[in-house]
Amino acid sequence: MSMKAFELVPAIERGKLTSDKFKAQIESIDVCGKNLYIGTSDCFIFHYCIEERNQAGKIAFHSEKQGHKYLGLKKPIVQIKAASALNRIIVLCDNTVTLLNMFDLEPVFSGAKIKGVVNFSVNDNPIRSNPFSVEVCVALKKKQLQIYTITEDRIVHVKDLPLPEPAIITGIDEHYVCAALNTQYCMIEVETAFIQDLFPYDNENTNPMVKKVTKEEFLLSGPSALGMFVTSAGISQRPPMQWSDNLIAVSCVQPYIVAMNDEFITIHSILDQQQKQAIPFQGGVFMDDFEGRLFIASAREIYSLVPVAFEKQIEALLYDKRVAEALELAENAHKTGMTKDKFMKIYKRIQQQAGFIEFSQQHFDEAQKLFLNGEVDVREIICLYPDLMPSGSNFTRSSPPLHEIPSISILVRNNDSVMETYKSFLRSFLEDVRNTKQSVGLKQEIDVALLKLYAENNSAELIPLLVSDTSCELADCVEYLERYQRHHALALLHKYHGENEKALHIWTRLVNGEIQDKSFQGLEFVVEFLANLNDHELVWKYLDWVLEKNEEFGVQILTQRPANEVQSERLRPDAVIDYLHRFPLAVVTYLEYLVFQKKLEKEKYHTHLAVLYLDKVLSLTKNHGSKKEDVDIARCKLRHMLQMSNLYRVQLILGKTKETEMHAECAILYGKLEEHDKALRILVHKLKDFGAAENYCLVNSQGKEASYRKRLFHILLSVYLDPSYETKDNLVAPAMSLLNSNVADFDTVKVLQLLPDTWSVSLLSQFLSRSLRKSMNKSRLARIETMMARGENLHVKQTCIELQQEPVILNDDRNCGVCSRALTDPTFIRYPNSVVTHVHCAKNKYVCPVTGKLFSTRPS
Repeated sequence: MSMKAFELVPAIERGKLTSDKFKAQIESIDVCGKNLYIGTSDCFIFHYCIEERNQAGKIAFHSEKQGHKYLGLKKPIVQIKAASALNRIIVLCDNTVTLLNMFDLEPVFSGAKIKGVVNFSVNDNPIRSNPFSVEVCVALKKKQLQIYTITEDRIVHVKDLPLPEPAIITGIDEHYVCAALNTQYCMIEVETAFIQDLFPYDNENTNPMVKKVTKEEFLLSGPSALGMFVTSAGISQRPPMQWSDNLIAVSCVQPYIVAMNDEFITIHSILDQQQKQAIPFQGGVFMDDFEGRLFIASAREIYSLVPVAFEKQIEALLYDKRVAEALELAENAHKTGMTKDKFMKIYKRIQQQAGFIEFSQQHFDEAQKLFLNGEVDVREIICLYPDLMPSGSNFTRSSPPLHEIPSISILVRNNDSVMETYKSFLRSFLEDVRNTKQSVGLKQEIDVALLKLYAENNSAELIPLLVSDTSCELADCVEYLERYQRHHALALLHKYHGENEKALHIWTRLVNGEIQDKSFQGLEFVVEFLANLNDHELVWKYLDWVLEKNEEFGVQILTQRPANEVQSERLRPDAVIDYLHRFPLAVVTYLEYLVFQKKLEKEKYHTHLAVLYLDKVLSLTKNHGSKKEDVDIARCKLRHMLQMSNLYRVQLILGKTKETEMHAECAILYGKLEEHDKALRILVHKLKDFGAAENYCLVNSQGKEASYRKRLFHILLSVYLDPSYETKDNLVAPAMSLLNSNVADFDTVKVLQLLPDTWSVSLLSQFLSRSLRKSMNKSRLARIETMMARGENLHVKQTCIELQQEPVILNDDRNCGVCSRALTDPTFIRYPNSVVTHVHCAKNKYVCPVTGKLFSTRPS
């Protein structure tokens, strides 16, 4: 099927002209709206009314003769041009331009004419935009062009343009004239009369042509049967066009150039300069385009070249798999006057059709680009692949069809590598469109197809597809996932559809090693899922299995629950603790979660955890094979628990620790019982850890009064100075260090009473100096505070006296400034600007509620 851009349709046939007493040969024609004018070789002008009709899908013309006129010169009518705005036709006959009435063909009364004219052209884009005038350029026999403005009954001379040699044919657009002289083409700028030579030609072998193509661009017939495009700047922006010899006429109807010689009418694309169609036609004498319509005349007949609908032209190109040409033609279809919406609808369908052609030829990059730009329905592609469409889909292919591919199998022909490339293309395309507007309403088809492709290829993208918001249905995907042993993906699909027990059943089999899947993350994944599952019965069902596998992981199901989860009886802490007794590591971890993370203040939880910590320490110390590092860590946990908690049963824990060498723990417990003397004696005499003793005083006095803090340090000092201690002299140094410490706090008088009489003043000089400075500073601060309080008191008294100097008089006529009600209460509010209100009406003591005035918030 070859491309067909135009059809040759009779406009006025020979028989019609003969019946209208038409005897001579056609020389020229012009069409304006429904009016067709014919100029003959014997000086007649015929006027016809033609009407374009659509008969059974084909264009046909109906013509009716309106009249004719004999000009009496016995010369051929060389040119005719209708000026509808003036109701005139411009006629060139016997080298003279005259004006006739469009309808009765009578000459104008003024008899205006131009003589010595070889050719004329009308400026469709005149600079002087008077709607009731026409600008023409005439070529004279002498070496000159002239610019005229033609009105209804006058021809006004505007400008002369001298030439180096006579012009044969001209074309004008805006303020540029392109002219074919005797031996060369040239471009003339009207305003300046500047002439730019273009190129020479052989007038014996070349019929000169000048045809306007676009704004300020002309097509010229050049040497060697070449069509040359030239702009007003004198340059060519398109490659030359090759056409046949013996050229008679040329016309332009976007996006085509139509050329006529003595045997054929050829149609060339202006986009790629290639010939697209050839129509046999002999005896042609005239051809031109009129308002986008092409008319051709032979000696006794007139035809119209009717454009074939762009859709049909493009369809023909696509049928021949000339995709680039079809798209190029489609992109220029909007220049034909088509509305934007209609153009975009047609253009997108053409892109889709072109995409399937590229797809069938394995040009996947081009196909994907066309599918995306053409916004193809993805189901048109998916349905070509066997078993990829959802079972419940009721999709039917586009009508008329976009392609003739029944199935991908026809293109693949049992070639596995080719099949893989087609599947790879589909994966890439679906991934690109999945989250775009093309996927709206089609997410199920896209996701099901992707899942099946991923499952077959064991792609790493399978799991992310199911973890995100997927539209895959169980009925479409279970069999595929089972076939390719994608067990973890199958479990995730069950989970997505709320079938959690089926998902857990698959995961337990994977953990137990009954089935294999490399994409499964192991027991940790199951723990995370159960920790976030709100079906507590199902959690409880699988909890024991997980704990048997790994206590550390299993207890996370209980400790990593969602913060906003509704509590249930099955997961009540007491029930959980009772259940976890079989799992010692898990019960400790769970109690730590309750005490340290949840911060539950229940004595039994704290006591239970402390006892378990203590049992752990005792077990490790009794086992001589235990590592010292493990024992230290266990004791550190125990001490932290004993120190930070105040809720456990101290006597119970102390009873167990006194029987051991756990002196540090006993000291903490005595401290909880407020038996600080015992605690400090353990730290000083048994552990000989003087830093720990000092830290004990600081820790146990936190948040309490200064007197309590001093009491603890006095107890520590008394322990250091206890005369009953055998090696009391060894404690002099730590005692002095304590007295000179910056963190310790003492009552100096009580310290002096405790110190032995044998200690020298020089030994105590640092302590005494600091104590004296501290006492003097305290005394001076007290005096300053006293004086400041006295000054503030005097200021208040002054303010009170000043306020009492101006009385506030209340009577029955005085109302609240805010609510305007009577001031009946003995208490009221008076602002500095004398506004008086109820106490409850005064919202802000610094802002007057009536005037809004802001009073100073700083004390005077």
